[in-house]
Amino acid sequence: MFSKGQIIFGILFAIAFIIVLIYAYRKDIKIHRRYFKGSLWVLVSFIAFLLFIVAIKFIFTD
Repeated sequence: MFSKGQIIFGILFAIAFIIVLIYAYRKDIKIHRRYFKGSLWVLVSFIAFLLFIVAIKFIFTD
């Protein structure tokens, strides 16, 4: 499947990517608060819609 080197690279890449994302978000947090007000509710609505679709699938399948 994956070699040990590929797994180590994937883990290190994911850690570095997350660190860069956190740094970039912290750097621009004031801009995000000003321009993206209410975006949390869009995310909550989207997740609720997906959960609704999954619930319908489980209800109507045998």
